[in-house]
Amino acid sequence: MTETSVTLSDAAAKRIAAIVSAEAGKRALRVAVEGGGCSGFSYKFDLVDGPQDDDVVVEKGNATVLIDQLSLVYMAGSEIDFVDNLLGQSFQIKNPNAVASCGCGTSFSI
Repeated sequence: MTETSVTLSDAAAKRIAAIVSAEAGKRALRVAVEGGGCSGFSYKFDLVDGPQDDDVVVEKGNATVLIDQLSLVYMAGSEIDFVDNLLGQSFQIKNPNAVASCGCGTSFSI
């Protein structure tokens, strides 16, 4: 495992596999980092039919996650998790590069 790797928790892999299998024509979850959000950057999640040429492919079980090279710079060493608790269900990214994040868990700063 290199420092540029992104991993999936078991819970995230199961949830991604379930979501993708329920969507006709979709084969993977794309995770991207965009400018904006309350803390400077935010994560964007999309269901897609396949990878682009420069995508990094992260696989675990039946789950496939695609991350573009630019987003990978900000996400290096992160773990994508799926949390199901009293506050609701959500994907959360445990990003060691983030020095601050907002309460919603989808925005961060470096």
